[in-house]
Amino acid sequence: MILLSGSANPTLARKMADQLGTHLAACVLERFPDGELHVEIRESVRGQRVYIMQPTSPPVEEHLFEMLLLADACRRAGAAHLTALVPYFGYARQDRRAVGRDPIAARVAADVIAACRIDDVVVVDLHSRAAEGFFSIPAQHLSAVPLLADAVRSWAVEQAVLVAPDLGAVKLAERYSRILNLPVATIHKTRLSGREVKVHQIVGEVRDRAPLIVDDLLSTGGTVAAAVRALLAAGCTPDITVVATHGLFAHPAEEVLRDLPIARVVTTDSIAPRADMGLPLNVVTLASLLTEVVRRLDRDESLGDLISHG
Repeated sequence: MILLSGSANPTLARKMADQLGTHLAACVLERFPDGELHVEIRESVRGQRVYIMQPTSPPVEEHLFEMLLLADACRRAGAAHLTALVPYFGYARQDRRAVGRDPIAARVAADVIAACRIDDVVVVDLHSRAAEGFFSIPAQHLSAVPLLADAVRSWAVEQAVLVAPDLGAVKLAERYSRILNLPVATIHKTRLSGREVKVHQIVGEVRDRAPLIVDDLLSTGGTVAAAVRALLAAGCTPDITVVATHGLFAHPAEEVLRDLPIARVVTTDSIAPRADMGLPLNVVTLASLLTEVVRRLDRDESLGDLISHG
């Protein structure tokens, strides 16, 4: 077994290597003076199963292409099998044509991964399950919900309520509900722009309850901000928890969330967290989940109990 890491999240890769009792394979990732990326594997991978750990987080194109070059270098060096570990899959939100003359970027990203002779890919909590079907190679779709539910259990008090900040998060909220045994409320919204959201109504009882807002992704903070304001107006308690698998924190998320009465933000390290975040951030590592997947794949064992089915 060979474990390689790109530059997107080497800290998570090192945690995995420690748990696997191995080391990260030596490689060079550098830029030529003209800006082109140069990749070189510094140890033998011939005949080996190679696992490339690289979320395609911002800058998405740079991290994606870096992974493709690592894969090509391994193939040309005689690797027997290549698995891409992509805990955050960039472009997953672009899973349909919105205006008729735009691409389906999730399909394009999936196609180029397969084109580099990667044998299978491991992803975590895709924004849309439809994106899983874009891969022409086996895609193992994992979920961080059990890990995150355990992390927030101490705040999931009797008077708490799980909140889906939009209709797209309802099934996710129901999965948390089955684990935490909490009721679910749903917010109906309209997205006005990439940053602006308008709330129409809240379905479910939130008055005098402590909300746990759950989503797969926290990007600019617009959806969460609209949800928090609507919940406060509906009489919830100010003990608000935000839970999301992927913490992108794209501008202006930090400023937007900092101005709200949010007690805690819980996310995973699928995207390398910034050290200077001025938020009450609680980070749950995916290392144990991804390590278990690598162990089972290496032994050709079932992943059935780890796969996301809903």
